[in-house]
Amino acid sequence: MLQIDLWKRLLIWTTVAVGLALALPNLFYPRVEQHNDAVAAMELQGESPELLAQRAGWPNFLPSGLVNLGLDLRGGAHLLAEVQVEDVYAARLEALWPEVRDVLRPERDVVGTIRLQPSDPGELRVRISQPENMDRALELVRGLAQPVVSLTGAMSNDLNVTADGSDIVVTLSEAEQIATDERTIQQSLEIIRRRIDEVGTREPTIQRQGSDRILIQVPGIGSAAELKEIIGTTAQLTFQPVLGRTDDANASPGVGNELLPSLDETGVFYILEQAPVVTGDELVDAQPAFDQNGRPAVNFRFNPTGARKFGDYTAANIGNPFAIVLDDEVISAPVIQSHIPGGSGIITGNFTVEESTQLAVLLRAGALPAGLEFLEERTIGPELGQDSIEAGQIATIVAFAAVLVFMALSYGLFGLFANVALIINIGLIFGLLSLIGATLTLPGIAGIVLTVGMAVDANVLIFERIREEVKTARGPARAIELGYEKALSAILDANITTFITAVILFVMGSGPVRGFAITLGLGIMTSVFTAIFVTRLLIVMWFERRRPKTIEV
Repeated sequence: MLQIDLWKRLLIWTTVAVGLALALPNLFYPRVEQHNDAVAAMELQGESPELLAQRAGWPNFLPSGLVNLGLDLRGGAHLLAEVQVEDVYAARLEALWPEVRDVLRPERDVVGTIRLQPSDPGELRVRISQPENMDRALELVRGLAQPVVSLTGAMSNDLNVTADGSDIVVTLSEAEQIATDERTIQQSLEIIRRRIDEVGTREPTIQRQGSDRILIQVPGIGSAAELKEIIGTTAQLTFQPVLGRTDDANASPGVGNELLPSLDETGVFYILEQAPVVTGDELVDAQPAFDQNGRPAVNFRFNPTGARKFGDYTAANIGNPFAIVLDDEVISAPVIQSHIPGGSGIITGNFTVEESTQLAVLLRAGALPAGLEFLEERTIGPELGQDSIEAGQIATIVAFAAVLVFMALSYGLFGLFANVALIINIGLIFGLLSLIGATLTLPGIAGIVLTVGMAVDANVLIFERIREEVKTARGPARAIELGYEKALSAILDANITTFITAVILFVMGSGPVRGFAITLGLGIMTSVFTAIFVTRLLIVMWFERRRPKTIEV
């Protein structure tokens, strides 16, 4: 018997109504986007007449989720960056020198004098004057090694300590290098994401590509140069002891030291100990402020570990200068006047208000653990993005119209039912995309166009089965029922295999490929729903009203 229970009918129409309601905001995109931006701004800044007026542009009781437009539709900037992981090895070994020195000093009567030697990148060389006791020196330095913190490096130590004549050579183990690479990439991803989020851009794409590259796509930003300015600054903050200052840019700082220029004083250079006392990694907060003279500055605060080191150093070095270094430039070198407990202080310099605010943002987001080399950069203008939207719209409308005409001519009234279901199907796709906050790209539009064709495929299978059943002289109700039953397995088989393909594309792909996979996967689910349930319900409702003796498909 051809019938559908009342609760099933209510569930089908409720699902359709919810899906179309979720898709509705996309028909009023600029107005809803302005409403959402106003709501977000009010959460941060509080209410204002202007923001209240913008929020009132869309009713609060209606859904306000939108399909986010990707880089190729909105315009924006694209960067492909390579993380210089070798920098991390060098910085790690440079920071190890004070520990090696401190562990060897109590045994100076055994190993002799201890001197830091010029070293190749990726290694630390320390010379002892009594190499006959090298075994004892190696034993002491190997005591600094720690287990590698990674699943692949279990049971391995992070340091290789060997002898080369009178030199102790310390390098990172292979397992530690692999673990360091992974941590560096993940940390870089997180810091880049935080920096871009601080600026307030909408729906950026920040993802890993390969072993040491990061893809960054930010819709709506002015240019690739602007994006590089946001993420390209390393903001590596260190606090280093000052050994002296000079006007000679070619002065030799000595082994274990470095010569850095002053940011404020032209032609002035500082000789600093290379190993910092405290680094920006131990910073937990930074806020723009003003110093006692009313000039822009930045307040900072360390975590407990950094606060302890900062406090101990200032207590032991009252009267000595202490350099605050940002990206290899000395911002300021104040003299320590007294013990500074609590781990908080202020960075002063020749800042404007904008510069102090930007510096605070960079410090809060954290320092990039390694430098970035930009291998590829592109700027996509909003005009090109608008052209892409229009081209996608034309392609979708042409495909949609062609399918509607074909179904109406091929299957008559049943084809019109399929067309109604197809229109609902498109609405459901946009409703789901809005619900999950997906980003629509040109490949995503291609996935929707493909879904339009696939959506009617299920109806074609059903209608052809109904035609065959009608030819066997069965009644119209039985023919419709058998047509749906016998076509179901073929519909499920075809769509399940395509859905598996979409899942594989999503898992293995990236960027535009994922956008295509998302719209294709969602389109398969909605097309199966509309073909099996919505079209059938429309036919049943028509059949109950007309009770035809014969049907023509």
